[in-house]
Amino acid sequence: MTPRTARTILRSRRGSGHDGSKSFDRRLLAPMILGSILNPVNSSILAVSLVPIGAAFGAPPSQTAWLVSGLYLATAIGQPVVGRLIDLYGPRRLYLAGTALVGVAGLVGLLAPNLGVLVVARVLLGFGTCAGYPAAMFLIRSEAGRTGHNSPAGVLTALAVANQTVAVLGPVLGGLLIGLGGWRTTLAVNLPLAVAGLTLGLWRLPKSPVTGTRGERRSGAAVDLPGIVSFAATLVVLLLFLMDPRADRWYLPVLAVVAAVAFVLRERRAPEPFVDVRVLGGNLPLLLTYARTLLAYVVAYSTLYGYTQWLQEGRGLSASQAGLAQFPIFLTAILVSTTTGPRKEIRGKLLVGAVGQVVASALLFLLDGGSAVWLLVVIACVFGVPQGLNSLALQNSVYHQADPARIGSSAGLLRTFTYLGAMVASCANGVLFSHRADTAGLHRLAWFMLAAAAGFLVLTVADRSLSSLTSSSTLDISSPKGNRP
Repeated sequence: MTPRTARTILRSRRGSGHDGSKSFDRRLLAPMILGSILNPVNSSILAVSLVPIGAAFGAPPSQTAWLVSGLYLATAIGQPVVGRLIDLYGPRRLYLAGTALVGVAGLVGLLAPNLGVLVVARVLLGFGTCAGYPAAMFLIRSEAGRTGHNSPAGVLTALAVANQTVAVLGPVLGGLLIGLGGWRTTLAVNLPLAVAGLTLGLWRLPKSPVTGTRGERRSGAAVDLPGIVSFAATLVVLLLFLMDPRADRWYLPVLAVVAAVAFVLRERRAPEPFVDVRVLGGNLPLLLTYARTLLAYVVAYSTLYGYTQWLQEGRGLSASQAGLAQFPIFLTAILVSTTTGPRKEIRGKLLVGAVGQVVASALLFLLDGGSAVWLLVVIACVFGVPQGLNSLALQNSVYHQADPARIGSSAGLLRTFTYLGAMVASCANGVLFSHRADTAGLHRLAWFMLAAAAGFLVLTVADRSLSSLTSSSTLDISSPKGNRP
């Protein structure tokens, strides 16, 4: 997405009494967008890389699934941790450190001699991409406070469209890179991205001390290390079970519950909790948004990984062709986001998105090894509608429902539940495509996706609090200058 396109999306009416100095500082837009897309670009590129990587190392889908789950486990843990640190210390240093780690991960992956090292590279990549999105949400909230525009739908739409644009380009770019230089080139792409991120971060992110929404200096607060450790332990043990859910591994979900209870007890007593469970527990609308996020992205990532694998192994497409077959999904999502982004209604978007996921999942039962190209295009377009609606509506929901003093960690938790959905989808792919991504496996996956989509629909219909949420005003970025937050 070009800067000119972003300005077009974000330009809106100015509120009464706001002049050019009270508009969003557009110098922040480039590092915000680049930081937020680092994870999606690696996710979408990997979608067409799993099959050639498996062939290179002689690994079945049940093993290559760790390339997906390793990335998202690291990100699910790291997003709220880094988000909380951004709440406390501001975005600049964490953004720069994360971007540098993305470059290191790209180099490790480029030189990986086996699947294990490649998984390590993906874990490093997950931690490296943790800072971009919480930093962007923190800066949006800071600018909203400065300008007086409390509902920056335009800026949030720009982030959503940027991520979807990258998702469009990712599978296509991944297929082209694999065709030109093999799967290792899909890791090498992180090197120039890291250089660009470091340059923009050093040049444009604010250096001044950051103050909280209540006026306090953030740097005086302590970091809740015991809370972070118990949170991480819960996710790690849960993932170990999900990757191979067998009856003789019953002790893993038990350990996950124990770790989760320890986490909650710790956070209730901590003077500066990593996640304020007392406030979060009293915020049912935000909890429901996180639950919807998990279910929505189970469907989205099952499509991204499972459906793409089937296109290659079940339908017989090449990596490049499978990437092109994903193009209508994300193109439709971009069109839907840019069209509906300025509209106030959030609940309506979620309802249409929920129904769209149910319909799209059901359509997968029509596919077999000889399915016509036009049917693949139709199904891809149907999947694109909920992707365009859900990501934007969920993002706006968290912005309105979260405590402003914890916007970074709340945004990080949104991504945590996003990547929990990705991990569940990856584990399902590994189980349902245990040896090969054939049509029978795709139909089993479709049942799984249909169940998640139905759960998302039920939660959305039942949640009446969504009726009070709107995205009615936007931050304007027409001024080339503005006071830094």
